[in-house]
Amino acid sequence: MRSIAPTIFLDFDGTITVRDATDAILEAFADRRWLGVEEAWKTGRIGSRECLMLQMALVAADRCDVDALLDGIEVDEGFMTLLEWGVARGAPVHIVSDGFDYCIQRILGRPSLGVARYLQHIRVVASHLEPDGCQWLASFPSSRGGCVHGCATCKPAAMVQLGVAGAPSVFVGDGLSDRYAAVAADIVFAKDTLATYCVEHSILHTPYTTLATVAQRLDEILASETTRQHAYRGKASSAV
Repeated sequence: MRSIAPTIFLDFDGTITVRDATDAILEAFADRRWLGVEEAWKTGRIGSRECLMLQMALVAADRCDVDALLDGIEVDEGFMTLLEWGVARGAPVHIVSDGFDYCIQRILGRPSLGVARYLQHIRVVASHLEPDGCQWLASFPSSRGGCVHGCATCKPAAMVQLGVAGAPSVFVGDGLSDRYAAVAADIVFAKDTLATYCVEHSILHTPYTTLATVAQRLDEILASETTRQHAYRGKASSAV
C-alpha cells in the first residue's frame, strides 16, 4: 500500500541550521537591549514581527562582518538526506521561517553544501533583510495579509498556500515561533522548545534529533497513517 506524498515544511533557524542565525547576529552585533525585546516576545507581550523589527534596529555591523558570521553557521547534517527523500518520493519541500531571507540565501548558497540543485524547487517564505550601511532593514512581506498572532511569517497561511490538495502536511521545527505551524500540520516533528510546547499542549508529534531522523521515520509514519485511513474508509463503507 503506497502512501500519499506529503508536503514538507521546514523551519530554518535551529532546524535546518544547528544555530539560530538571527540570534547569532543579535548576540554578536546588537545593543544588549535586544534581550529585553526577546523577553517581551517570549512572554506574549509582543508578536515576533514587532520583536524582530525592534531587535534588528539595534544591530550595527557591516555586511562583511555579518556574512563572515553566517558562513560559520553549520547546517544539520541530515538536511541533504531529507531533500533526497523528498525528490525520491515526489514530496515537495519548502522553508517557512520567521527568520530572514538574507541569512537563508547566504547559508544555503554555500557551494560546499551541494544543495544548489534542490533550491530551485524549494519555496522560501520568510522575513526580508537588507543592509543599509552598518544598519539592517527588516520587513515582513508574508505578513501583509495580517496575522492575528503578530507573527513575522504566518506559517499556517504559507502552509495552506503551498500545500497540495489531499496530501498530508508535515512540519519540522524546534522553537516557540513554530507553535502555530505545529497546530496546523497533519504530522509534526519537534525538538527543543517546540517539543516542550507540544507536550504541554497535547499536540501529537515525533521527537527528532537531526533531519536524517525525519527522513527515516516519515515512510513508517505515512504508511501507518494510510493504513489507518483505509481501515476507517472500509468500516464506513461496510456500515452503509
